[in-house]
Amino acid sequence: MKVKLAKAAGFCMGVRRAMEIVLTETNKGEDPIYTFGPLIHNKQVLDLLASKGVTVLESLEDLDDKGEGMIVIRAHGIPPQERTAIKETGLKIIDATCPRVAKVHGIIRSYTRKGYSGVIVGDRDHSEVRGLAGYGNDRMHVIESVDDIPALPDMGHAFVVAQTTQNEQTYRELVNALKVRFPEILVFNTICNATHDRQEATRSFAGHVDAVVVVGGYHSANTQRLVEVSREEGIPTFHVETKEDLDKKSLSGLERIGVTAGASTPNWMIKDVAREIERIRSRSETWLGSWVRGLFHFLVLSNIAVGAGAFFLAYAASVISRRNIGLLFPYLSFFYVYAMHVMNLFLDKGASAYNDPDRAAFLRKNRRLLIVTGVFATAIVLVLSLTAGMMTFLTVAALCLLGAAYSIHLVPDRFQRKWHYSRIKDIPGSRSLSEALAWMVIITLVPLLSTPHIIWSAAIISALFVFMMSYTRSALFDIFQVQGDLIVGAETLPVTLGERRTLGLLKIVLLGIGIVMGVSPVLGLVGPFSYIMLLPLSTLSFCVIAYERRWIYPGTMMEALVEANSFLAGLLALVWQAA
Repeated sequence: MKVKLAKAAGFCMGVRRAMEIVLTETNKGEDPIYTFGPLIHNKQVLDLLASKGVTVLESLEDLDDKGEGMIVIRAHGIPPQERTAIKETGLKIIDATCPRVAKVHGIIRSYTRKGYSGVIVGDRDHSEVRGLAGYGNDRMHVIESVDDIPALPDMGHAFVVAQTTQNEQTYRELVNALKVRFPEILVFNTICNATHDRQEATRSFAGHVDAVVVVGGYHSANTQRLVEVSREEGIPTFHVETKEDLDKKSLSGLERIGVTAGASTPNWMIKDVAREIERIRSRSETWLGSWVRGLFHFLVLSNIAVGAGAFFLAYAASVISRRNIGLLFPYLSFFYVYAMHVMNLFLDKGASAYNDPDRAAFLRKNRRLLIVTGVFATAIVLVLSLTAGMMTFLTVAALCLLGAAYSIHLVPDRFQRKWHYSRIKDIPGSRSLSEALAWMVIITLVPLLSTPHIIWSAAIISALFVFMMSYTRSALFDIFQVQGDLIVGAETLPVTLGERRTLGLLKIVLLGIGIVMGVSPVLGLVGPFSYIMLLPLSTLSFCVIAYERRWIYPGTMMEALVEANSFLAGLLALVWQAA
């Protein structure tokens, strides 16, 4: 089954911000944490937060006798009266109100103080709407449909705002109806950009898919809006919370399914549903096509693809550094990278269930096979390195020990609470840096131990190329996995710097190494093959931009595209050598 993911889906800025605030506090492990009402309208996320010790308080009465701790004001916001009552409890307040909602608070407060009366277009019982009305000094009125307009009182000076997740078409219709009764009414389009983008992305499915699956909580207003928008376009629409809710029998008769998700739906749930739909065999798919697709997923999820990428990158590095071309060190790179990735998947599997449910299920199903092949690959690495010399063997053995030590506690249990960084992986940003350094050493430095005549300028450029390629690759995957890493408290580069800054850093890294590869042949530091390597750097840059602009959604296909850049470098090296 073919799946087309919406360009805008899943956590919006406000929800992501609220989740990051709460998860950052839970990972500190200090004061008790409460949220005033459910943080977001997603049962699975709330269950996850509960498992991390976050308690939901439903009313002001629940605040009594809580003692010390912190309370998080959720993304929907609350009325100012409730905020005042919370302050009186002495609990530390952490405000996670969405900035877009806070902006509407400001509009309502400002205009009602000027004597205006206001109208809110939204769900009367929704927590956001109740919060908005609280800022209106008893001068706000809520309407849900055109039928509510006649019941509004006469208002000399009036204005209208929308619940930030309101259906745009519905809002326009109600505004036009309000103008008939209140010709001078001031109109503020307060529908969130994220809501607009998700609704437009859903509308764009019309004529391109056979059906749409909307993933999100059944009680989530913005998710329900997406269902409405999809059905308004005449598209058969299915609303599910999890993959278990999919109507596989109805979907199996279709060819192409659009998948979108509400602003309170995390990435891992979207991936889980999308992968489950992909497994459904469509009416036109052949047995061979299904088998090829399964093989493709197996190669990516098993880490054979990443090992093969290291093989090809090693071959390209040998051409850049102008060493004797052989297959010993590319094979050494393949087995080392494969073995270390498999080992760390089992040593550091906490985030995989959230970042990539498909990979987590794959690990559980193929645990024995992966362990056996990982041990076998490690043995081959040691044997191959021994054939290259004792110094190479000792260096590679040390690399294997360091790779295994990455996820192991190096500080005794009794000191772990006092010493925050008890593992290498606990150091902020260490994952991308450690992986890039390991790739650089095994691919470019280890071969130098058995190279009689080293061209140092070419060797250094080769090492820089491999480091920057692998660093970008690893950091990009860290961005894909940021939600799961936040949940388990992993301080990766994007968790530490933020997604936008990390993407900016990667662009600088790629531009820098691109300049080096373009200038080095002119200076006589490397041969003209360096120019050819600008192509995989360009395609890797495309992957960064494609993710940033949401042209491609993170998943197996995106992972394969990123790995393909290493394949491209190696294949270009093969063609260069043949020519």
